[in-house]
Amino acid sequence: MTSSLLFLGDIGGSELILILVVILIFFGANKIPELARGLGKGIREFKDASSEIRNEFERAGQPAQPQYQQYPAEQPQYGQPQPQTQAYQPYQPHSESYQAPPVAPTDYQAPPVADYHAPYSAPGSVVLPPAEPTAHAHDTPLPPSTGLNGVP
Repeated sequence: MTSSLLFLGDIGGSELILILVVILIFFGANKIPELARGLGKGIREFKDASSEIRNEFERAGQPAQPQYQQYPAEQPQYGQPQPQTQAYQPYQPHSESYQAPPVAPTDYQAPPVADYHAPYSAPGSVVLPPAEPTAHAHDTPLPPSTGLNGVP
């Protein structure tokens, strides 16, 4: 009995009776059986989960046992024709029907590039020479500054 009440620790009989009286006052006599059922289910699920974990650890330490499946050996049935196999024949190329692809002549040379031409422009479009740079306001010098009353 001490193993099942191990979670209670150092609670004595009088403390346990006091806890049961408080539960009876808060929940009433009608709810206590439902609470006990729920508590029992919870404890049972906890035990099942802990035993599954324990079994998993035990199985992890053991080598896995292979599961062999026995297949019946395939045997030819009597009375059925067996497929005929052909004897090995080495490869023989058909030299009469094969034609080599045409080869480009080796004396061909690409024409030299005479001059570089500007990129293509549409017919009738005007090609302008590059614009000359113009002086900006920040490029021109400022007139000499004069102070008040024209004094430098």
